[in-house]
Amino acid sequence: MKQLNLFIELTRLKRPIGYMLLFWPCAWGLTLAYDFSKNLNDYFFYLSLFFLGSVLMRSAGCIVNDISDKEFDKKVSRTKNRPIASNQVSIKLGIFYTLILCLLAFLVLINFNNLTILLALGSMPLAFTYPLMKRFTYWPQLFLGITFNYGLVLGWTAIQGEINTVAVVFYFGAIFWTLGYDTIYGFQDIKDDEIIGVKSTSIKFKNKPKNFVSTCYVFLIFSILIVGYMMNSNYFFYASLLITIAHLFFYQIKSFNAKNPSMCLKVFKSNNLVGLLIFCNILIGKF
Repeated sequence: MKQLNLFIELTRLKRPIGYMLLFWPCAWGLTLAYDFSKNLNDYFFYLSLFFLGSVLMRSAGCIVNDISDKEFDKKVSRTKNRPIASNQVSIKLGIFYTLILCLLAFLVLINFNNLTILLALGSMPLAFTYPLMKRFTYWPQLFLGITFNYGLVLGWTAIQGEINTVAVVFYFGAIFWTLGYDTIYGFQDIKDDEIIGVKSTSIKFKNKPKNFVSTCYVFLIFSILIVGYMMNSNYFFYASLLITIAHLFFYQIKSFNAKNPSMCLKVFKSNNLVGLLIFCNILIGKF
């Protein structure tokens, strides 16, 4: 039982925000590409696969991150008790867990078409090198955005069998979404990070964080508007998008306080709602 609890803690399975933020872009791309006049069984089948894949890959990513950051995590109050940092789980066992999770994720992946499989396999270097970026650049959140939103393209290709401009534009905007919310998240550890030399956009833009996050969210909304236009979405799509905009700018930006770690976490977690709202925006625009 102890090992199971350590595994759950190691993979953050009790914290669904991580795998949901990975899942929502997959759901966006899939929903945008799907023809809802056809049988819905395939849609729900693929949606389930993307959800399962998101849970598995997020879990594997957490372990890789903890292995990579073991020495850093020991020095940060929020992370010093993580299983690997506290030596409750060995690096060798962590690698074993990662391989098992990746194998299970591959069994999920082979249910898709060849292009989606190739693109997903091609993203693996991004997924496993992201934890290293905070050592070399103030833009690790950019690499996280590139990695975390890759599922949007996979969701599109799973249905369409090709990449087109719609998927690329949406993917570009989704990267900025991650840039924004993970900058907010990073303010929880900014004092410790500055001491130990970890880099982030939270540190880079610490003097004007709301300006930076707002700019990121503007790019997200702008990309959604372009996608709506390209897909000939109905007026209800644009009307419903106002709810998403209101949440981003009148709740998140207004509530975001870089000096209040608990509020940073609360605002960050509310991006699960943003993912759901955009998902609903897309659905509304399809009918």
